[in-house]
Amino acid sequence: MIDLHSHILPDVDDGPGDFETALRMCLAAREDGCHTIVATPHHRHPLFAEPRPDHLRRLLARLQSAVGPGLRLLVGAEIRVDDQLVAELVEGPADHVPVLGESRSLLLEFPDHPPSHDPAAVVHELAVAGYRPVVAHPELLPWLAVDLDLLRRLVHRGALLQITADSVTGRGRSPARSAAREMIESGLAHIVASDCHDLEARPPGLTAAWDSISRRWGVDTARRLLLENPRAVLRDQPLERAA
Repeated sequence: MIDLHSHILPDVDDGPGDFETALRMCLAAREDGCHTIVATPHHRHPLFAEPRPDHLRRLLARLQSAVGPGLRLLVGAEIRVDDQLVAELVEGPADHVPVLGESRSLLLEFPDHPPSHDPAAVVHELAVAGYRPVVAHPELLPWLAVDLDLLRRLVHRGALLQITADSVTGRGRSPARSAAREMIESGLAHIVASDCHDLEARPPGLTAAWDSISRRWGVDTARRLLLENPRAVLRDQPLERAA
């Protein structure tokens, strides 16, 4: 399995506070069946200082060395969206855009409350600029989770939608579980990721989500959401289509 959304780098945001915890999270994910994890620390978030890209790369390299074989670590970011984002990404230095791994995909985090800007317009402008927007955990945003029309518009404009493993397994909040289920059944969910932050409340691992999806929607759906589609994102390839 491939996890495209995780907070595994130590002492950069609200993820693990020390290197040992970060290492234990990675080892737990590997034991659970993940072979690739993208570290996505918060980017452009008002609550967290902006780490330098070279600092993130050094942290990732140290963590990869400690983890050893069997788990590939990549770096990206969970990018906070506001009305300045498109100009900042499109007009700024191309080598500073925090893509997922070496792809052209961006993991976007919309705010908890309805934004003043049009989310579909943001997605469209990024897609026109050559990026593939991936919207993080829409089922957790009350204003977005209930608006299937807006979700469809986001997808139509070029976005992929990533739901969180806890929303599938039942660990998450009840409204989020219902929204995630409706998104899967409507064909609007493209990726499931852990969004892990620690070892207890928001732990790594995707096997429980794989099992839940397999039981309800079949193994092919689990494979598509947890392996094939994430792999296509990292390779800048078209997604697998539902049968």
